[in-house]
Amino acid sequence: MQLQHSRIVATGIIGAAYMTPPFSLHSMSDLLANLNPPQLAAVTLPPQHSLILAGAGSGKTRVLTTRIAWLISTGQVGPHGILAVTFTNKAAKEMLARLSALLPINTRGMWIGTFHGLCNRLLRAHYREAGLPALFQILDSTDQLSAIRRLLKRLDVDDDKFPPRELAGFINAHKDQGIRAPLAEAYDEYTRRRVELYAEYDAQCQREGVVDFAELLLRSYELLSRNEPLCRHYQERFRHILVDEFQDTNRLQYAWLKLLAGHAQKRSATEPGEIRPDGACLFAVGDDDQSIYAFRGAEVGNMRDLEREFAVANVIRLEQNYRSHGNILDAANALIKNNRGRLGKSLWTDAGAGEAIRVFEAFSDVDEARFVVDEVRELVRDGFPHTQIALLYRSNAQSRVLEHQLFTAGVAYRVYGGLRFFDRQEIKHALAYLRLIGNQDDDTAFARVVNFPTRGIGSRSLEALQEAAHRANSSLYNAAASLAGKAGASVGSFIRLIETLRAETEKLPLPEVIDHLIEKSGLRQHYLGEKEGRERLENLDELINAATNFLQEESDTQANPAEASPLASFLAHAALEAGEHQAGEGQEAVQLMTVHAAKGLEFDVVFITGLERGLFPHDNAAQERDGLEEERRLMYVAITRARRRLYLSHAQTRMLHGQMRYCLPSLFLEELPGELLRKINRAPAYTERAPSRVAKALMAAEQSPTNVLRIGQNVEHAKFGLGVIVSAEGRGNDARVQVNFGAQGMKWLALEYAKLTPA
Repeated sequence: MQLQHSRIVATGIIGAAYMTPPFSLHSMSDLLANLNPPQLAAVTLPPQHSLILAGAGSGKTRVLTTRIAWLISTGQVGPHGILAVTFTNKAAKEMLARLSALLPINTRGMWIGTFHGLCNRLLRAHYREAGLPALFQILDSTDQLSAIRRLLKRLDVDDDKFPPRELAGFINAHKDQGIRAPLAEAYDEYTRRRVELYAEYDAQCQREGVVDFAELLLRSYELLSRNEPLCRHYQERFRHILVDEFQDTNRLQYAWLKLLAGHAQKRSATEPGEIRPDGACLFAVGDDDQSIYAFRGAEVGNMRDLEREFAVANVIRLEQNYRSHGNILDAANALIKNNRGRLGKSLWTDAGAGEAIRVFEAFSDVDEARFVVDEVRELVRDGFPHTQIALLYRSNAQSRVLEHQLFTAGVAYRVYGGLRFFDRQEIKHALAYLRLIGNQDDDTAFARVVNFPTRGIGSRSLEALQEAAHRANSSLYNAAASLAGKAGASVGSFIRLIETLRAETEKLPLPEVIDHLIEKSGLRQHYLGEKEGRERLENLDELINAATNFLQEESDTQANPAEASPLASFLAHAALEAGEHQAGEGQEAVQLMTVHAAKGLEFDVVFITGLERGLFPHDNAAQERDGLEEERRLMYVAITRARRRLYLSHAQTRMLHGQMRYCLPSLFLEELPGELLRKINRAPAYTERAPSRVAKALMAAEQSPTNVLRIGQNVEHAKFGLGVIVSAEGRGNDARVQVNFGAQGMKWLALEYAKLTPA
C-alpha cells in the first residue's frame, strides 16, 4: 500500500488533524475486501452515533479496526483524532497490531487502550489540575488491601468487624458509581462507619500521592467535568470515539464516554444522531446477550440508554457467525430468546449444521468427570489437539473432581485464568492446619497460619520466635513456650488452638475433621466477610468432598498401608496432585476454566459440566434482580465457545458443601430444542462399591424391624453427641441418614464415615 502525498489540515485548539484521502481506489478496495454486507455497512457508516450489535464470533474486532482504518484512510480524521476503548490490554494490543498491518502509519501515539490505561494517560498529562503529584503511584488490588489494613491499624479499628477486603469492595463499588464518601448513603450505624472509613482512606491516599484502579476513572471523570476548557480541548480533539465490549461498561465508564463525546452540547441537535462541530461520533460495539459481569458493576442497560440518549439512528446487527456450526448456534439462539428486553439478533452460519449436541446424564459428579476424561482421551486419539478441548464449569469448586480424574488418567491440563484446586489460598490454609494437627513440627505450615486469620501476631513476634527456635534447635511450635510478654501470649493462644483441634478431632472421620477445623480455626468466619468469600467457602466445602472421595477410592483400591493414618495419606495425596500434571507454557494441555473466564475464547470441543438446578443456574440467581437472565447469558456464552463439538453433562447426585445432593437437570437443558440434542448415556461406567459395615446395617433395616439402625433409633456421634435418626436415603456406599442432635441441630451424615453407634 503506497502512501501518497497528502495535505494536512489542522483544526481545533490542539491541532487535531485529518488527511485528504491518501489511498488509491485499489488500496481502498483491499481494505474493505471480504467484509460481509453488515460488516461493510458498519465500517463505512457516515459520521453519526452508531450501535453495532456484534454477536459471538461475528468479527467485531475486525469491524472496529477496519472502521478506524477507513476513517483515517478516507481523510475523515487523523490518527490522533481517534479514541478507542477496550476492556483488556490484550485487546488493545491486538487492535494496534491489526491497524499497523492495515495502514502505513505509526500507531504508537494513538489513544487506544483500556479505560484505566487511558485515564492514567490523561491524569499523567494533567496531574496538577487533577490534584496529584507528578509521579503518583497506582495501587493494585494487593496494594490497596495493604493500605486499608494500615488505615484500620492507625485508627484502631477492629478488622474482624470491618474486613479489609469487604471495605475495599465497598469503596470500589461506590467509586464505580461515581459516588464520593460525602454523598454515600449511610442507612445504618455500620454503613455510616464504613462511609467514614471511605473518607479516611481517600484522605490517606491523597496524602501519600497514590490512586487505586477505581480512582483512576473517577478522578479522570471529575477532572473533565470540573474543568470545562480542558474537557472542550479533548472533545474537539477526539472526533471519533470507538468502544469495544460496550455491554460491559459500568455507570461511571458510560458517563466518562458521554462527557468526552460532548453529549451535553448535542442535546439541542435538531436531527437524530446529528453531530455538531464540538461533538464526537460515538461508535459502540457490544452484545447485550453476552453481558455477564453484573457482579463487577457492568450495566447491560447502558446499551439501551445509549440508543435513547444519543438518538442512535444506526443500529447494525452482525449476525453471521464465523466460529460455530449451525446446531450450536441454533441452540444458543433458542436459549437466549427466553430473556426479556433484548435488543435482538439471531446468529447464523453458512458452515453447515454440524454434529448434534451431545448430552450425558451421569450417576454422580465422579461418574460425570470419568465420562469427560474418557471422552477427552478419545478425542485426542481422533486427532483433536489437547489445547482445542475446554472443560467449562460454573463454579471454581467444580474443578476439583475434574482435576482429580485428569490426574489419575495422566492427562495434562491447565487451569486457565486461575489456580489449580490444591493451589488455591483457602485450600492451602486449610491444609496447613491439617498438617499441624498431624505434625506440630511442620514450620512451613506453622508460619502460614499462625496469624491467619489475623490474631495480632506481627512480624516482630515471628522474628523473635524464629530466633528462639534457632537457638534451641527446635521447631517454631516447640519454641513458642520461650516467648514472653504480648508475643508469648498471642503465639501461646495459637498453640492452644492447635492442641484443642487435635484433641477434638482425634476420633472423627477425616471429612468431619476438615469440617470441624474450617469452623473452629476461624477460616469460615474470615471468608464470610470477604467480597470473594462465597467462592472460597465453596472451595473449602469441596475440600471436605475431596476427603470423602479419597477415603472411598482408598478403600476400593486398598492402597493405604496399614500404618499410615487417613490424614497423612490424604495430605500426601493433596501434595502429589498439587505438584503434577499442570502443563507448562507451550505444552499440549486440556483447558479448564469457569464460564466467566472463557468469554472471548473459542475451542474445537467444549464440555459444559454441572448443568443442574442450583448449580447452573446458580442458587444465588433467584435472590438477585434479573439474576436468572444473567445466568442464561452466561450459558449462552458457554455454548458459543464451541466451534465443532459441544457436550452438555449433568449428574443425578453431587457432593456439595460436604453433603450428598440429589440434583435435577438444569432448566437450560429444557430450553434447548430436542431435535438439536443427542443423548449419549451409556451403561453405567461405575461399579457399585461394596457397602460398608454400617451401610449394610441400614440396608438391612429396610427389611428387618429388629435391626440396629432404623428411623427413630437413638444414636451417638463422636462430635455431635446424642441424637435420633429421623430420615434415611440412598443405598450402599451412598447411604446417609438425617439425625436430630438437639442443640447441635439437624445433620445429614454419610454412614460410610459417620461411625454412628446405638445409644
